[in-house]
Amino acid sequence: MRGNTSKINLEQLQSLVHTGAGYDVLRYYILPDLLGKEAPFLLYYMGKNLARNSNMEKPEDITEYFQQFGWGTLSVVQEKKKETLFELSGHVLEKRIQNPLLEVDFKMEAGFLAEAMNMLKDVNGEGFEEVDKKKNLVIFKVIHT
Repeated sequence: MRGNTSKINLEQLQSLVHTGAGYDVLRYYILPDLLGKEAPFLLYYMGKNLARNSNMEKPEDITEYFQQFGWGTLSVVQEKKKETLFELSGHVLEKRIQNPLLEVDFKMEAGFLAEAMNMLKDVNGEGFEEVDKKKNLVIFKVIHT
């Protein structure tokens, strides 16, 4: 989006053709190779930047962006004063987690969630992820500071 100041909206995303294999190759092979050992840190901040450039107006938009980005089905598990827990699941996510050729992480998604919460609920925070390979899902914790 270099030079483009408009935000990404859901209608634009819905008009794109989704190709999961191409995304996975970029995300799990090319970007980590290009970014080197700083990849997790940079992917986290890429997620935050992506949230800043997304046109979110209500909390439900977060789950819709996750779906449209091909990240999976996001749901809120628990909301507390100082943290919010999310669960990410779905067929695509299950295939990524179970693929022995991929070394998956969810730093970009964690960064996106942290910034989205900041934008929509006006709470600063940091996002953390934990992969549950037995249940084929990811738990995100956004700690509000």
